[in-house]
Amino acid sequence: MLSRREILGHHLDSSERALQLIEFARHLRQTATDAEGLLWSCLRDRRMNGRKFRRQHPVQPYILDFFCHDLRLGLELDGSQHRSEDGQKRDAARASFLSQKGIQLLRFTNHDVLTNLDGVLLRIWKATDDRT
Repeated sequence: MLSRREILGHHLDSSERALQLIEFARHLRQTATDAEGLLWSCLRDRRMNGRKFRRQHPVQPYILDFFCHDLRLGLELDGSQHRSEDGQKRDAARASFLSQKGIQLLRFTNHDVLTNLDGVLLRIWKATDDRT
């Protein structure tokens, strides 16, 4: 399995990068965190306001943890690596890129999902309702 850095490397052409990104997304689905698994159980099968969400969905060059294509709504679950200065810079660049693509991004910590699932689901519900 290639690392994310290798996937985005310049030695691959765009079609090869796209295929590698899809393969990496598959790997991420198979190795989901507890928080991702819990949130997915609430989003799958149109359980959130009747909206279809996908998990580990590629939006080149990124992979969104969850994505509702109809609403252009992305959900990201953040672990501790996102609290560092470098992590925050990468997150800001990612959010800016996705915003330019018309994608609204909601971020939650893994801790929030595991300890305040109702609050997380309410925020997602409101976002799906507002974007309708």
